[in-house]
Amino acid sequence: MKIINEIKTSGMKRIISTTAAPAAIGPYSQAVEVQGTLYISGQVPVDPATGKIVEGGIAGQTTQVLKNIKAILLAAGYSVNDVVKSTCLLSDMSDFKAMNEVYAMFYEADQPARATFAVKGLPLGALIEIETVAVKK
Repeated sequence: MKIINEIKTSGMKRIISTTAAPAAIGPYSQAVEVQGTLYISGQVPVDPATGKIVEGGIAGQTTQVLKNIKAILLAAGYSVNDVVKSTCLLSDMSDFKAMNEVYAMFYEADQPARATFAVKGLPLGALIEIETVAVKK
């Protein structure tokens, strides 16, 4: 799969888009950068190659979400170490422990601040969605 990164600059903000992560499923950008801060829209566990939610329960879905976040970070010129805040949305709080096990492997040191909420439902029937904020150091 050929990866296409697109960065559009409009005034003080840059719009980030990459084919290495799933396309937005609504009227929003994958990510927006303003003055050295990158705001990544909530990512669901869609495999960008197939356009479908991945299998594997909460562990598989959390892994895919984090892969999507990493792809957007890289397309924007950031790294996992630049992440300062995550907001995790779970369709079932009983998945919290299993989600944490995968999340801990992604952020091995200097973990970002985080909030986790249980929600009634997520797009495409996903079990998890994560939005992320990263800052250039």
